[in-house]
Amino acid sequence: MTLEFRDSAACKEAGITYHMALASEWEAQRGEHTYTPSAFAADGFIHCTNGLDLLEWVGNQFYTNSPDERTVLVVKTDAITSDVRYDDPDEHFPHIYGPINTAAVIGELKVIRGEDGAFTHIGS
Repeated sequence: MTLEFRDSAACKEAGITYHMALASEWEAQRGEHTYTPSAFAADGFIHCTNGLDLLEWVGNQFYTNSPDERTVLVVKTDAITSDVRYDDPDEHFPHIYGPINTAAVIGELKVIRGEDGAFTHIGS
């Protein structure tokens, strides 16, 4: 099964979305039944993105100044047990209103960053 979709529409059609996780949080929870990032407490949902090109853009818009190591979770949307909604009109950014059941995580992708913190590549 292909896990890497650069384009948002192809990603959505395949029933996959991506969540850029703090590597330390994912490592601490990967063996549990559910994963909930620390940002959930403030945001009330888990941010996801359809398409790796768009996810790289998100990383460069919001996380270049954060030195924290990140990993990308590949999530099968129809396997998520929490409510999934698109709050953006173009349906590029699904929000998960509850924890991600770890059984829905079907892969992980590496995040490559430049010395300046820029996100240069996400993939295997």
